[in-house]
Amino acid sequence: MAEITAALVKELREKSGAGMMDCKKALAEVAGDLEAAVDWLRKKGLAAAAKKAGRVAAEGLVGVVSEGAKGALVEVNSETDFVARNESFQSFVTAVTKLALVANDVEALKNAKMPDGGQSVSEKLTQLVATIGENMSLRRMAALSVPHGVVASYMHNAAAPGVGKIGVLVALESTGDTAKLAALGKQIAMHVAAANPQALNTDAVDPADLERERSVLAEQARASGKPEEIIAKMVEGRLRKYYEDVVLLEQLYVVDGESRVKQVVEKAAKEIGAPVKLTGFVRMALGEGIEKEQKDFAAEVAAQLGN
Repeated sequence: MAEITAALVKELREKSGAGMMDCKKALAEVAGDLEAAVDWLRKKGLAAAAKKAGRVAAEGLVGVVSEGAKGALVEVNSETDFVARNESFQSFVTAVTKLALVANDVEALKNAKMPDGGQSVSEKLTQLVATIGENMSLRRMAALSVPHGVVASYMHNAAAPGVGKIGVLVALESTGDTAKLAALGKQIAMHVAAANPQALNTDAVDPADLERERSVLAEQARASGKPEEIIAKMVEGRLRKYYEDVVLLEQLYVVDGESRVKQVVEKAAKEIGAPVKLTGFVRMALGEGIEKEQKDFAAEVAAQLGN
């Protein structure tokens, strides 16, 4: 049987919101498998749905830029938040984000020349490491474009124009008024920053995530003791609520708290003077999926568990 460490219990507690002893029991039931433990807790009604994105722990900056029908996002990590307040670092992230508008991937971006035409992005980053005295890395990039329309952007918790903690791009395809399209796109981007959707539409939901959700909902429904045909209908009904939580077009629009995002887009098309299609979005939160080493929490949890 896998060792159930205090650190693992702590991680499960953060992912699930369940109590410490429930987390320890769940891990014991599934031989230490973290994701299976989250499902076990949910089936017992002891935890909410697990968030897809990892705990935000890394420092640095996310950069965002949009120019007409295209936009880009970049994440550059550092060891401490102090670096994110450094003007040289902020300028570097801003410049690299603009270069990402024409780069195909991170490797191409690293090899791209800085605006002054001298050093490559990678060489400039190495220079910054030597100057500031802290390790840094260009972690990832993303880009969106439309054949006609607007790619709008939004930066949440901005440290300076275009750089901050959470960057969002939203692609709207339309031949309508670009100024009105841009205004709509920014509002939807603000919604994405707040609501953190996982898919654009129901067809884009990860099949593995959907099957996992269906399994959890079925187990919860069986606890009611109803026959299987009723359980199947209950599951389908609850899946609609799941879609409303994770699918952008099905989410309740945070700006008005009443409409679905898809309804907002349909209504805006009338004002813009042409059909509008929301074709894509990207939300990039600083450090998601990266966990910084913690040196004291294991001892704290171990003490509470009596280990």
